[in-house]
Amino acid sequence: MTIGSVLSLLQAEFPAVTVSKLRFLEDQGLVSPTRTGSGYRKYSQADVERLRYTLTQQRDNFLPLRVIRENLEELDAGRTVEVSRPARMVAVDGNLVAPARGARVTARELSELTGASLKEIDDIVVSGLLTPDARGRFTARAVSVVQLAAVLSQRGIAPRNLRSMRSNAENTGNLVEQVVAPGRTQHTAVARERSAADAAELAEVASRLYAELLRISVDESS
Repeated sequence: MTIGSVLSLLQAEFPAVTVSKLRFLEDQGLVSPTRTGSGYRKYSQADVERLRYTLTQQRDNFLPLRVIRENLEELDAGRTVEVSRPARMVAVDGNLVAPARGARVTARELSELTGASLKEIDDIVVSGLLTPDARGRFTARAVSVVQLAAVLSQRGIAPRNLRSMRSNAENTGNLVEQVVAPGRTQHTAVARERSAADAAELAEVASRLYAELLRISVDESS
């Protein structure tokens, strides 16, 4: 299949996918279409499935490309890959649903997705862990924030005691942005895609570092 044919196949399920996105995923080693003598890309059905898997993991599980690449290598080797799923709720028709990446949810929808009360969500907002937009909506990632904050609250750590975590996250986010900023100003879509992927992977490394530092702190105090 040509890249145009692949794009037509995938856009029904992933409306935001573009030719530049497909080229970027190839550049990142997620898929390797063959080339004709004239240099045109030719995709097999297996290539399409790899792209579908990659796009699904990005959209539904927010996985960085590095992790997706590792998962594909495991699958290629015949091994099973387990992927943690985001928080979900049961819809009226019995289907499992969750906010898509980039989606916005209201406080009530956030309550339905997490099981937290509106009062608990308000406490999290007042603490500064979450900030709604001008229309009072939250990002899809707010689902995980509410769930994790609720677990800590149940164990005696109230949201108000976590205020510094948000400011620390913002400071680290600013550092990541400084690193990837040059790529965001590039005129090519591939360069911008690469910049976004770099930002996601840097955020993943930073979060792991924070987790290890926290574990060290707990170990030293015990």
